Amino acid sequence: MNTINQTNFQFPGQKSVYKGKVREVYNINDEVLVMIASDRLSAFDVIMPRQIPFKGQILNQIAVKMMKETEDLVPNWLIASPDENVSVGHLCQPFKVEMVIRGYLSGHAAREYKAGKRLLCGVEMPEGMKENDKFPSPIITPSTKADNGMHDEDISREDILSKGIVSEEDYAVLEDYTYKLFQRGTEIAAERGLILVDTKYEFGKTQDGRIVLIDEIHTPDSSRYFYADGYQERQDRGEKQKQLSKEFVRQWLIANGFQGKEGQVIPEMTDEKLIEISERYIELYEQITGDVFVKGDTSNILERIQNNVEAFLNS
Repeated sequence: MNTINQTNFQFPGQKSVYKGKVREVYNINDEVLVMIASDRLSAFDVIMPRQIPFKGQILNQIAVKMMKETEDLVPNWLIASPDENVSVGHLCQPFKVEMVIRGYLSGHAAREYKAGKRLLCGVEMPEGMKENDKFPSPIITPSTKADNGMHDEDISREDILSKGIVSEEDYAVLEDYTYKLFQRGTEIAAERGLILVDTKYEFGKTQDGRIVLIDEIHTPDSSRYFYADGYQERQDRGEKQKQLSKEFVRQWLIANGFQGKEGQVIPEMTDEKLIEISERYIELYEQITGDVFVKGDTSNILERIQNNVEAFLNS
């Protein structure tokens, strides 16, 4: 099971490299970025010790497809995808917030609600909701992006503006783009038998001052999906929803005593568990894109990536 844990490329014109939780981003001549999706798995802001086969390819190819399906609504950073695990795009200055948008009371929001909280990032959540109920209308619950890419924290719109993290003018654009993307994502999901429950978007500014969508969009790492068929019946019976997202990994970790807290030990991820997680990612890819997943050649992934990226940059 050949996977990508870390990369250490030296591309022509390379100025710097940034390594996040999952992606590694190479700055080429202060003009374009080469973003490589690794197979690392992050949960509760902790990177798991083993990688998931084909996860990076899946994330990259979903994001590329979704950017193409939304570029008529919102401009994005993407130029090309010269390799299964790689996207190349315009150099941008990222905003230090993630625009999280939720259509349903699930995941982090549900855990906060269960703890008795009714205010999330300054947004009020209605009384009397059950886990996985639909909100009357989608809510935006932003989070901060730390400089090291490792820790995200809830923050309100008011705090973002008062602390000068984003200007009021720019934040209005981020909100507008977030609602538009979520609406399109909801429509795409519905066409394919899914419900887009919640997701997050990241934005940046190009060198000429345009605000564009960056990073990933509508992937299982950034989004939560339910199967639409039987959703209401499961809610009425108080059953768990059938979902496709990284939440199933979080729930497995929680069941095995790990939530990223001090002193907790990451449970062993056997080969069987890695294959099971990989198959769930493939299932989501095929469900959300409507395409059959074609596994990339993993005999020498790093050499494949280097050759493909250098051929693109030289062209």
